[in-house]
Amino acid sequence: MSDYFDRYETRPLKARETAFFRDLRAVLKISRARASALRQQLKGVDIDAIKSRSELAKIPVIRKSDLKAMQGDNPPFGGLAAVRAMQLKRILVSPGPIFEPEGFGKDWWGAARALHAAGLRKGDLMLNAFSYHLTPGGHIMESGAHALSCTVIPAGVGNTEQQLEAIQYLRPTAYCGTPDFLKVLLDKSRAAGIDASSIKRALVSGAALPNSLREELEKAGVATRQCYATADLGVIAYESDAREGMIVNEGCLLEIVKPGTGDPVPEGEVGEVVVTRLNADYPLLRFATGDLSAVLPGKSPCGRTNMRIRGWLGRADQTTKVKGMFVHPSQVAEISRRHPELGRLRLVVRREKEQDVMVLHAEGNGACKADPVAETLQAITKVRGKVEIVKAGSLPNDGKVIADERPVG
Repeated sequence: MSDYFDRYETRPLKARETAFFRDLRAVLKISRARASALRQQLKGVDIDAIKSRSELAKIPVIRKSDLKAMQGDNPPFGGLAAVRAMQLKRILVSPGPIFEPEGFGKDWWGAARALHAAGLRKGDLMLNAFSYHLTPGGHIMESGAHALSCTVIPAGVGNTEQQLEAIQYLRPTAYCGTPDFLKVLLDKSRAAGIDASSIKRALVSGAALPNSLREELEKAGVATRQCYATADLGVIAYESDAREGMIVNEGCLLEIVKPGTGDPVPEGEVGEVVVTRLNADYPLLRFATGDLSAVLPGKSPCGRTNMRIRGWLGRADQTTKVKGMFVHPSQVAEISRRHPELGRLRLVVRREKEQDVMVLHAEGNGACKADPVAETLQAITKVRGKVEIVKAGSLPNDGKVIADERPVG
């Protein structure tokens, strides 16, 4: 059994980047005529001159934070897709709403390589606990599992008791989902006397994997690896057994830039993740994710030679991710709009008992009730959280509406 998905993972770096820019130029020449936003982004650019990172860095970035406005002006994909909507396999919807295309083709999202590095092979039965409801998560991982000839249980989010029944009777060998929910399944199976020991491998994403939680999962017999993925780009980077940073996916070129700019930072410095992905259907060029990370020098001890990053280190803005869902400052502002009786709001995210916990601190008087605000919080963010009414004037006047207090790195 090969340790590598294919020979491309161990190519010399120079050979990889030469091939990447050659293929990128070919994609851009075809896609520029079909995607109006890409055409604008490439205005005045000689595609034949894009042969290096330095030339690529001269092209303006496209920001994830601008997608909603772009899609509103030019539905459904903001002029970034090179195919018509009816030529796609799926149109997916993330909170915002933001629309993401999925094209036809094997492993369209690039997840197979990450699953392979996590130990999945032909014949594995994978419990897929990412959402299948509108958002891309479940489809991203299912397409990768199918590319490896694995069988998938499309469990989705929630329905814990049914998922435990599936584990009991179907005996899946692998799990894919958030690390928090894997812990929930293992804890509840233990309490219910259900044998979940068939799950030997896990690929997790969508939430932080602190060392304490990884150790707990490993003690339960589940070899746990993580990947970094977004709804727009698919799988960007993934862990190997070396567990020394995340290896950038083949077909992606990753830059770390000074937040709010397109200017690359020195190696090792924390900055915003910008990704160019080879995808003829949805050719995202210098796509600024809003996520923070940093490059790790050298190559992985596992033998894979692509660039490594430290993983997800937070957001360049105040947006954060809770239980796999992005939570935006604009959503906190919407809560304020719906509850004018409240003063300043601050959403605090922390870890408690290896779970993400979200608490909205809201200034108010004795007449303000927490329950209606909690209902609004869940309706807007799609994540359940607590609400604490605090004394008027007690929250800092520092412009911060989301405080992510979870450890990173």
